[in-house]
Amino acid sequence: MSSSNPAPAYLRLGRKTALAERAKRARAHLSACDLCPRNCGADRTREAGTCRTGRAARMLAYIPNFHEEATIVGSRGSGAILFAGGELRKPGAPLNEQRPMAFSHESSEREVTPAELAACMLELQTAGCHNINLVNPSHVVAQILEALAIAARQGLTLPLVYNSNGYDAAQALALLEGVVDIYAPEMRFGYTREARRFLDVRDYPLINRAALREMHRQVGDLVVSDDGSAIRGLLVRHVVLPNRLAGTSYVVRFLARQISPHTYLHLVDDFRPTRSAKGLGDLYRKITPRELESAKTLASEAGLHRFGRIAHIERGPTIAV
Repeated sequence: MSSSNPAPAYLRLGRKTALAERAKRARAHLSACDLCPRNCGADRTREAGTCRTGRAARMLAYIPNFHEEATIVGSRGSGAILFAGGELRKPGAPLNEQRPMAFSHESSEREVTPAELAACMLELQTAGCHNINLVNPSHVVAQILEALAIAARQGLTLPLVYNSNGYDAAQALALLEGVVDIYAPEMRFGYTREARRFLDVRDYPLINRAALREMHRQVGDLVVSDDGSAIRGLLVRHVVLPNRLAGTSYVVRFLARQISPHTYLHLVDDFRPTRSAKGLGDLYRKITPRELESAKTLASEAGLHRFGRIAHIERGPTIAV
């Protein structure tokens, strides 16, 4: 499924004011926030919500990233912007909070205005990146839309990658329709018991499945350019865990039967347990080569046939926050 590069979705909304109007609609949600499945109702114009984020987005780093899914990285890198906070985080959780990113250890968290965030997007475009890769964005959809409206007016023309943990609210995804080009969510767990145990949310599988259905409805199967870089569509990442704890068999069957047999799936094999996992005997180890091969076999037997991989390109220069 290859094609030439069209203009990004947000530049094809039809009216110059469309993005600003979408940002205004998103901003209205912040006064009684329901933009994530926690639905905490906090007035984020005055205080932080469950996501530990208030009116301003908090950014950890922005960088041309060369160690990510190969179709996202392409040949010139992905313009990654990593947001702090979030709605899906359990204190001391043993699971990786973010996918492997080549962010500098010197990165420091700070609040950014929409104008500052827009400037980061434009700087990543100037650096030659293929796309703007929004990492951990689910709780800052309103702030992203505000920044995007500014950046588009100032010449941003890169496609948007929405790189989330897959715990995304229907209200937020509705605001992103016609704006996001590439959805790259995770499917962390196939079953409720493990999601509750490791993420402290009972409804992760239910919300996750609904989110992936909506993402696929909006953008369809992944389309790549002639040079192998992603243009539009859905790319799903699933971290293989030891002892079948991620419910991989359910995940791959769901994708093949309820999303599409052409779903582009990246089976991530980089799980590294943290110290907080020491008391969890069934999780306190890396996966084995046999477990990874078993996951690949399950995916193939379910009918999936498009599989991703991590790019290994020499890293470019870091842009300091």
